[in-house]
Amino acid sequence: RFQPGTMIEWGNNWARAIKYRQENQEAVGGFFSQIGELYVVHHLWAYRDLQSREETRNAAWRKRGWDENVYYTVPLIRTMESRIMIPLKISPLQ
Repeated sequence: RFQPGTMIEWGNNWARAIKYRQENQEAVGGFFSQIGELYVVHHLWAYRDLQSREETRNAAWRKRGWDENVYYTVPLIRTMESRIMIPLKISPLQ
C-alpha cells in the first residue's frame, strides 16, 4: 500500500527497477488497483525454492542502480507484507 498520490511516481521507478530482476525470469506479474482500496500493488515472483529467491534478491543488490531505485521507492510505501505461496499441481508455475 502506497502513500496517496504516489502511484505514478512508484510505477515509473518500478518500470526501471524491474530490468534488474529479469535475468532469472522470476517476475510473474505486477497488479495495481484502481477500484476498491486504492494505492495497492501486488507483485508475484516465482522462484524454484527459498535458496534461489535469496540468490536472486542478493544479485539485484550487486547491480549498479538497484539501490538507488530502492532508495526512491521505499519512502512511498505505507505498509507492506510478504507471503510465500506454493503452486497447485495443475499450475503452469510448477
